[in-house]
Amino acid sequence: MSTQAALSYETDKTFLELLENDADELASKLQALQRRIFPPLAKKAIRRLTSAEAAKFIGIAEGYLRQIAIDGKVELSEPPVNGRRTYSVEDIAAIRELLDATNPSRQYVPHRQGEDKLQILSIINFKGGSAKTTTTAHLAQYLALKGYRVLAIDLDPQASLSTLFGHQPELDVGADETLYGALRYDDRRVDIREIIRSTYLPGLHIIPGNLELMEFETTTPRAKEASTFFVRIAQALEPVEGEYDVVLVDCPPNLGYLTMAALCAATSIMITVHPQMLDVLSMAQFLRMTTDLLQVINKARPIANYDWMSYLITRYEPSDTPQNQMVGFLRSLFGPRVMTNAMLKSTAIADAGLSKQTLYEVDRQKFNKGTYDRAMESLDLVNGEVEAHIRRTWGRV
Repeated sequence: MSTQAALSYETDKTFLELLENDADELASKLQALQRRIFPPLAKKAIRRLTSAEAAKFIGIAEGYLRQIAIDGKVELSEPPVNGRRTYSVEDIAAIRELLDATNPSRQYVPHRQGEDKLQILSIINFKGGSAKTTTTAHLAQYLALKGYRVLAIDLDPQASLSTLFGHQPELDVGADETLYGALRYDDRRVDIREIIRSTYLPGLHIIPGNLELMEFETTTPRAKEASTFFVRIAQALEPVEGEYDVVLVDCPPNLGYLTMAALCAATSIMITVHPQMLDVLSMAQFLRMTTDLLQVINKARPIANYDWMSYLITRYEPSDTPQNQMVGFLRSLFGPRVMTNAMLKSTAIADAGLSKQTLYEVDRQKFNKGTYDRAMESLDLVNGEVEAHIRRTWGRV
């Protein structure tokens, strides 16, 4: 069947009309599906954590945590059930603050101090499907659970990160409520404080995204200040610089003005890599184009060196021989710049995403125990490695 015949099959609508109708119908059906999976009145939340999980995030032994609970120095939200105690994120925060106040020799609240520099980590990839957004969401929650003050910025017009955090881009995010509101070139530009939203996790805030972000790509070429577009994200963050320890930027999968501005604002970058030949070939082109563009910007305004830069292997299947060969190839080329730990491909992560949840939110009982535990171990190892990079930048062990 020819293209024209396919377009006119059972309809006299034009191609643009078909696209518009398909978009409207798909959006409507997806919203209905999401309302069934996650009702509008439902509230996203981090599940209660076991004593082992809580102790891990606080950084103490599980036995010590139990003793703190027994001593009653912190008012906990719920009593034990059948002899087992679980902890809310508020419980963990209260225990961490108690320990920090009563143990001056050790820092339990890991906030920046003195000359510690705000860490702005831009997470990038030129090709979709590399688990960039999933990586960002889990890293943001992990760092917040560890006690850091985190700001997550959804810079991708597709807004998948916003959806994972419970902000439906078509319904919950209005005009000038994305980062574009703080980047605008006209008198409608807003202070970044007006678009930052709190989340269900203490210490984690988000700036959501939606299609409005595309405006930055179209208005920048026409703006009088276009020559300084690459400093606008860094300048927008200045009013809140002292309020956070880490800023995570989920970049769009292209090399537009938004991505370039995020790279120029970053103190470090992480490139997600799916270890397949086509993805790695795409990454090679991405690296070349990024280098060329940054060299042009560097001539106008010198770009500071990054504190660190890493490649993260994602959607990794250890039993896949071609993937293992590709990972070995990348490690031989880039050495320690390839992160030691890889993000495993897991049905647990994928299934949690169907209900707009992360592994830190979803009930462990809904999954095969081994599948869930392997996925969680992979996440914690990767996120712990990123945390170690951040702490080394601050001069901490």
